[in-house]
Amino acid sequence: MPKKFDNSISVIMPAFNVAPFIQESIESVLQQSHSELELIIVNDSSTDRTCDVVESFCAVDPRVRVLNSRKNLGGAGARNLGLEAARFRYVAFIDGDDLWHCEKLKRQLSALKSRGAQLTYTAVQKVDSTGCPFGAMQAVELEVNYNTLLANPLIVCSSVLIDYDALGRPLMPDIRKRQDFAFWLKLLREGALAHGINEPLTYYRVRAGSLSSNKLSAARYTWRVYRDFELLPLSEAIPSFVSYALRAFLKRLNR
Repeated sequence: MPKKFDNSISVIMPAFNVAPFIQESIESVLQQSHSELELIIVNDSSTDRTCDVVESFCAVDPRVRVLNSRKNLGGAGARNLGLEAARFRYVAFIDGDDLWHCEKLKRQLSALKSRGAQLTYTAVQKVDSTGCPFGAMQAVELEVNYNTLLANPLIVCSSVLIDYDALGRPLMPDIRKRQDFAFWLKLLREGALAHGINEPLTYYRVRAGSLSSNKLSAARYTWRVYRDFELLPLSEAIPSFVSYALRAFLKRLNR
């Protein structure tokens, strides 16, 4: 059983071939104003210098530990490995190339407690491969429920903090992409309350070759979430998918 420390946070960072970016990502976690945390980095069978960079942080900061997977697990498998190892009540997610504002965890922990929520997420600012912001902020609604999330998958994984103990410590659905979307839907369907912070406390890195860069593939997996995981009939899946596709198109216009 995980240890219970009221304000401690387990941060889960899946990492696959992100050597040029992961140092910045790790530093953005370790430099949080809320420092009561552990950083669990899941090295998902990287073939570049990702593990070397991670080990350099493990050697100097006891809050950092690495889990090395001998085979590539993908987003769901890597995050689930981290979830199983998480020692603390609260859990946050960040990809190995994304960044956080230094006040992110502090603001979110306060929001969870004051709102009585189990999940909180933030607005997102896109950055390029050099970390420079571009495009419009991806705004979020302050409240979202199951039905509204179906039509508007606005929650970005690297922006999320959850009260993991209150949710019963579930694992993400086993799907290669969009497992985070399926996970938030599952949590909301089962009664979780979600609260948004409409400020860009999360910086999402857009780069060629990342898992999320293939929009057509993401669309196919979104459809799978609707049909295979949420078991929506076509009469409900089609309107939700059209709404998702339209919003994705409008976001690209604002990039």
